[in-house]
Amino acid sequence: MRVALAQTDCVLGEVDENLAAAREAIGQAAAQGAELVVFPELSLHGYHLGGLRRDTSLDASDSRLRELSAAGPDVIVGFHERTSLRAYNTAAYYSDGRLLHSHRKLYLPNYLAWEERKHVSPGQHLRAYDLPGGHGRAATLVCNDAWQPVLPWLAVQDGAEVIVIPTNSAASLDPEAMDTGLYWDTLLSYTARMLQCWVVFVNRVGNENGASFWGGSRVVDPRGTVVAQAPKWEPGLVTVDIDVHESRRHRRAVPLVAEARLGLVDREVRRLIDEGGDS
Repeated sequence: MRVALAQTDCVLGEVDENLAAAREAIGQAAAQGAELVVFPELSLHGYHLGGLRRDTSLDASDSRLRELSAAGPDVIVGFHERTSLRAYNTAAYYSDGRLLHSHRKLYLPNYLAWEERKHVSPGQHLRAYDLPGGHGRAATLVCNDAWQPVLPWLAVQDGAEVIVIPTNSAASLDPEAMDTGLYWDTLLSYTARMLQCWVVFVNRVGNENGASFWGGSRVVDPRGTVVAQAPKWEPGLVTVDIDVHESRRHRRAVPLVAEARLGLVDREVRRLIDEGGDS
């Protein structure tokens, strides 16, 4: 499967302008034979949702979103989703003009300069999904979701051979306290190697509300090796061929994730809940 990493910038709240940029990137990716184009987190809206003066959120079934994949490759795109009751930070998969899968960000940063919980609600479900064309099974995790060790593991136990991570990761305000780039380097390699899966990481670039987004999008194979990477600090489109089923071969040779012991996990989680944990 040929995957395109669309490392884009966006204009805060200008959905039509961002859609036009997405269409252009999709056209370029199609010309390079891409079967799937992955955009960053909130690529159609921008990150600083609290700075918007009007509601620009979208329904996941909006025709403008479905049309992104109507005449070309499949698309994973990030946007501010509005339902009748709540808003979400959503990354949705569109194929052949239809919505195939929608993931609502589960873990929302609400510290330092990040205030996601003020503007969106956390999602409630994590599901892997079948890729079109018999390309195996994938799961989407949005940015901070991937920093929760249990979520990639659960995705793999649900059959994911590819974990797609649309992201808005900014340069650290205090690199000595936390170098976000270094954290991602370690996290992506560890996730791919220990869960024996492909990792597709797509980060945005540009400046917004004092944050500088650094890019560095990449694909990591099930050995933990970076096989393709976009530059830092500037937009880019990188295409790479991945053999999704290489994940299965690694898992058969060294079955690190085969023995899930879900019953044990269930018992221990229920014990922690009974002892006062967050249910």
